[in-house]
Amino acid sequence: MTTQKAIIGIVTISDRASAGVYEDLSGKAIIDTLKDYLTSDWQAEYRLIPDEQPLIEQTLRQLCDEQGCCLIVTTGGTGPAKRDVTPEATEAVCDRMMPGFGELMRAESLKYVPTAILSRQTAGLRGSSLIINLPGKPKAIRQCLDAVFPAVPYCIDLMHGPYLQCNETVIKAFRPKS
Repeated sequence: MTTQKAIIGIVTISDRASAGVYEDLSGKAIIDTLKDYLTSDWQAEYRLIPDEQPLIEQTLRQLCDEQGCCLIVTTGGTGPAKRDVTPEATEAVCDRMMPGFGELMRAESLKYVPTAILSRQTAGLRGSSLIINLPGKPKAIRQCLDAVFPAVPYCIDLMHGPYLQCNETVIKAFRPKS
């Protein structure tokens, strides 16, 4: 178990928010959710970028390889629109994909909206980093993270990352008994 401070990347991918057309509520929703979940020491590395695949790939590589993020959570760019390229960028930079995350997030979202089948959220591993793509709506962000986050600390343990301690009154991380 490693006790170093966790560095967590939060990346909002939105043409309009990055141009200042509206405030980035989605990135804030991720940060607020992680503050609710985590009691261990962590710091956010926040980025707000447009829907440009080369820039998304460059940002993900930089957060993994240079900033040392154990976890990167993206929001936006997971729909069927032509400019929604976050899953493609994630797949391009990952060594291995973790399809169970997207499957569970879509299943959870289907409880609320029938259009959840249009979402292409995914997750993957790059080196010692877990990258998770979330939808762009703040309410959907919390719903999806509530579904998948119990597996995140153990995934990071398996990659020899920092130990993420959760506030068990908010969310309970699953770690097998040894």
